[in-house]
Amino acid sequence: MLTAVRVLRPVLIPMADDLAEVSARFGAALRQAGLPVGPGRCERFAAAVTVARPQTTRALYLCALATLVTGRDQARVLQAVFAQVFGALDVSLDPRGQQGDPAADVTRPARAAQDLLSKAATAARTHASGVQAQPPGGDQEPGEPEQEIEHRYLGSAVERLAAQDFAELSDAELQSLAGLMRAVTLAVPLRRSRRERRRPGGPRTDMRSTLRQARRSGGHAFALIGRRPARRPRRMVVLCDISGSMEPYARAMIQLLYCAAGGARAEVFSFATRLTRLTPALSRSLPGPAIVRAGKAAPDWRGGTKIGAALREFNDSYGRRGMARGAVVLIVSDGWDTGDPELVRREMERLSLVAFRIVWVNPRTKSSHYRPLAGGMAAAWPHCDAVVSAHTLHALDELTDALADPARRRARVRPGP
Repeated sequence: MLTAVRVLRPVLIPMADDLAEVSARFGAALRQAGLPVGPGRCERFAAAVTVARPQTTRALYLCALATLVTGRDQARVLQAVFAQVFGALDVSLDPRGQQGDPAADVTRPARAAQDLLSKAATAARTHASGVQAQPPGGDQEPGEPEQEIEHRYLGSAVERLAAQDFAELSDAELQSLAGLMRAVTLAVPLRRSRRERRRPGGPRTDMRSTLRQARRSGGHAFALIGRRPARRPRRMVVLCDISGSMEPYARAMIQLLYCAAGGARAEVFSFATRLTRLTPALSRSLPGPAIVRAGKAAPDWRGGTKIGAALREFNDSYGRRGMARGAVVLIVSDGWDTGDPELVRREMERLSLVAFRIVWVNPRTKSSHYRPLAGGMAAAWPHCDAVVSAHTLHALDELTDALADPARRRARVRPGP
């Protein structure tokens, strides 16, 4: 129980010992008197009492005056309600030692309570960031210097994790980013569908809808209803490298596809030494269990990398049969391949002939000095429309822009050093 509540207990109306309830009921009494005192002002009043620790009725009144009212008329109402709730206010002396009514001149008490309001705001910010603020003069000796805070601004833990590399995050920290990943939208370009929908001024006339509307006017068609082809989002196909060097990024990309809006409709495949379809394992589950099931479904998790063989299996079994036709293909890999680079080049060329866009996610491109010198990456780069890093949550903007680009643009090869 705080000191203010303990000192003023004899003059309080029957209330609980909790300061939050005391400030809430005091605010309710002020609202009944006509003052616009909401939960925000009551919270500031409680923070001011926590920091200032008033020992007298007048000190408590200064906390209320600094946080609950905004004008002279409101100060008069506050003084009347304060006297009913906490007892009569000693107005014999003002803050400068002169007689006067504290509600008659709001400027002088407000100046005296300005420090209290500043300390209350600092305490509220510190409490929001999860750091316990030590009240001034609590355990500090008079001769000791004031302690300085090393970090003046401390963001939330999730905001700090959003700027870290996915390879540095643990499984628990990665799951804590699921809320921010749900705010990401993986939008793909639209394609022309074979189905048609009613549209005003369409190139073709919908005779059935036009005649149905003409029945309302005695069979006379005063307006023609047109039809035009509908437009639907393109299919998104993801090929994710789950080898040892790409394992943390693979977990992040799979969680992103599960959480992000638009990513749940993607066809997901994993590859290391073989190709595995993970779409059934990622459906209808939470992000954590979905990643666990995906790891159990792929027996080559953290194995070697054979990009060319995996691309050939995808093209023969899925891609050429229609899954990749007109789709946006997202490949997540660092380009390290233990197979023949010529096989990667040939299969990437086959894939580029049927896919609408090919976006390659390579976390190593986060460095400005990166050059596609590895055999697999060098062979695949000319057939990619975009190459992005996507190594942090903040770097996902490049990925979303590359997926939503409606045009095909081959990635430019970076010149050598």
